[in-house]
Amino acid sequence: MYNLPITIMWSGQPFPLGATWDGGGVNFALFSAHAEAVHLCIFDAAGRHELQRLEIKTRTDDVWHCYLPQARPGMLYGYRVHGPYRPQDGHRFNAHKLLIDPYVKSLAGEIEWSDAHFGYRIGHDNQDLSFDRSDNARAMPKCRVVDPAYDWGDDQPPRIPWPDTVIYETHVKGFTMRHPAVPPELRGTYAGLASAPAIEHFRRLGITAVELMPVHAFAHDRHLIDRNLCNYWGYNSLAFLAPEPRYAATGRVTEFKTMVKALHAAGIEVILDVVYNHTAEGNQLGPTLSLRGIDNVSYYRLVSGNPRYYMDFTGCGNTLRTANPRVLQLVRDSLRYWVEEMHVDGFRFDLAVALTRGANNVEMSSAFLDEIARDPVLSQVKLIAEPWDLGLGGYQLGGFPRGWGEWNDRYRDTLRAFGKADADTIGQFATRFTGSSDLYERSGRAPYSSINFITSHDGFTLHDLVSYNAKHNEANLEGNRDGNDNNLSWNCGAEGPTDDSAVNALRRRQKRNFLTMLFLSQGVPMLLGGDEIGRTQGGNNNAYCQDNEISWLNWNLGDEERQLLGFVRRLIRLRSRRSAFHRDKFFQGRPVRPSGLRDIIWFNPQGREMDQESWRQSQARCLGVFLAGDPVERRPGRHPSPADKLWHWLISWVRSAVRSKLPEETRVPGIALLKRLVHWILFQLRANADGSILILLNANHEPVTFSIPALDERLVWSPLIDTFYEDGRKSFAQLDPGDNYCLYGRSIAVLHTRRNKRFLPGTLASK
Repeated sequence: MYNLPITIMWSGQPFPLGATWDGGGVNFALFSAHAEAVHLCIFDAAGRHELQRLEIKTRTDDVWHCYLPQARPGMLYGYRVHGPYRPQDGHRFNAHKLLIDPYVKSLAGEIEWSDAHFGYRIGHDNQDLSFDRSDNARAMPKCRVVDPAYDWGDDQPPRIPWPDTVIYETHVKGFTMRHPAVPPELRGTYAGLASAPAIEHFRRLGITAVELMPVHAFAHDRHLIDRNLCNYWGYNSLAFLAPEPRYAATGRVTEFKTMVKALHAAGIEVILDVVYNHTAEGNQLGPTLSLRGIDNVSYYRLVSGNPRYYMDFTGCGNTLRTANPRVLQLVRDSLRYWVEEMHVDGFRFDLAVALTRGANNVEMSSAFLDEIARDPVLSQVKLIAEPWDLGLGGYQLGGFPRGWGEWNDRYRDTLRAFGKADADTIGQFATRFTGSSDLYERSGRAPYSSINFITSHDGFTLHDLVSYNAKHNEANLEGNRDGNDNNLSWNCGAEGPTDDSAVNALRRRQKRNFLTMLFLSQGVPMLLGGDEIGRTQGGNNNAYCQDNEISWLNWNLGDEERQLLGFVRRLIRLRSRRSAFHRDKFFQGRPVRPSGLRDIIWFNPQGREMDQESWRQSQARCLGVFLAGDPVERRPGRHPSPADKLWHWLISWVRSAVRSKLPEETRVPGIALLKRLVHWILFQLRANADGSILILLNANHEPVTFSIPALDERLVWSPLIDTFYEDGRKSFAQLDPGDNYCLYGRSIAVLHTRRNKRFLPGTLASK
């Protein structure tokens, strides 16, 4: 691996930061503007014993650097940084603490919690103003030098256009821990997520991207460990460039790369949920693990005039100081590493607003946003903001620049309220269902700027949303005080599990309703992993510390779960095949060619267009919407529809067949006849595969008779979905304009156009 003791040390280079293997040795570079000395510590293969301590003597522009020609990949190391310990001035240097390299790309071992990890003496009257001299090295994770070489073969990013994207939010460990078809040794790992059963599920479901909850190396909080819990979700970053080692069956960084490669081969993008807003070091009473001991003043936002304390816009004790160019560089370098070296396709930024703050206020022209916009790599990947933090002015939904998607919590809350039949919701429902134009259109953004979700990791699962009125977080051992009390949930008549068949049937219908609204809305749908198979957390809406069966997906599927899974597959397939459900422009209410009908029309149950009075009715809970089908122009890079493929094939076939088979004198009329036949076939395909849509929604508990609008006598309607039925299917021949449709209580029907046979092209009736 490498020879000890290290006898040769060269000055090396200040760039790149971190430990970099170049084939002949390793360059080490660490930024610290206020350090007085830096020591590189080298450990044995087990990471238990410090074998050598080397003083780094070369400093260039506040970067301490050296080059070790005898070092090799696999070497374990850490830093000790000397400087003043004056918390009242913001400085918290303590060379008794081994520190993690901010640019480390692989970690070995875990934190073994003890008082030694704190820079001050726990229990001292002066708290963090005291100084602790105990050494924590033995109980700290060690940094590992990596060899970045990897054979990516022909791996290419899928580059799914935003409007065609369907996101699946999941947890690397929780997805496969209980999957019987995944080998036991791979469950809960990157390799498990890349296994054939996992990828087969994604492919058959029809999603285009997995959004992975944090995979940056993170720390379990001491107070959780003390209660036999852990930080399962992982929003507690320890190292921004290192994949979480507990998810690697092999213990190697290459396992993550292999996972990405396998998902790409299946046409699935990989989006990472990243936490750059804070770190695991907490507030002034937190441990000294990395940035705090390297240069506290540079890396963290401190209270002006009292730098002993931290500005906390995150609720986690500290906030990263991205206004500092070196800290911004760390974030940017981390992002680029995950794109260029790990081949990920995008990022969801946790509490993204915290990264945009200047001296105090939110700045949407911040260096962070500007840096990403100008970066030739990062500006080309999918960027998603959680558009808020906990500080003053921190709610910025709709405020991010073009090119960004945003988690739309107004969509979530509005559809939850409409789904449980709250009053005064139809106007907001219509706005959210059609892409939230009030948030995005004025600034020149598109419907796909809205990341739509009914449920996410943070809150109830879909099953629990329709099964509980209140949270049940007792397992978190916080007296059920944690988690949100405002869930906009409804238990359908009984709290939690019940044997009442009517309640259970209503819950199943409500799940179908929410899923139908989600996948047929304009914007980018995000499905919470497990909602497609009825996953429950037993009413826990804050399962951040539950690394157990509360959080893990249950793959023991009964008939009910299989039926729901089949329904979700149908919905996603329907969405992907119908351009009306994933437009790249907002509806305008204007006529579209060739039908002359407006692109969207809202109706009341009588089949009449909604007027202002209809929208103002506070008790209105039933409405319908007409969505015009193609001719929306096809977007560059969008996958051709089946009708498009068949069209090109038939034209090619007609030309070759006519030229080779027909005599010269019959070629012209023969081509005309066959072309007419091709046009008729294509007309039927597009009428059925990408025609107009009529969606009828009834949030009331009573059935409603809905009159089919008289839009065009040439159009008749056939069923695609009716959520009242367990399989989501209702069979009838067709509906003509003016016919009545019985829309049962708390159900949604989706109809599509078929061309009336009396008006087929070329028939006498149509002439």
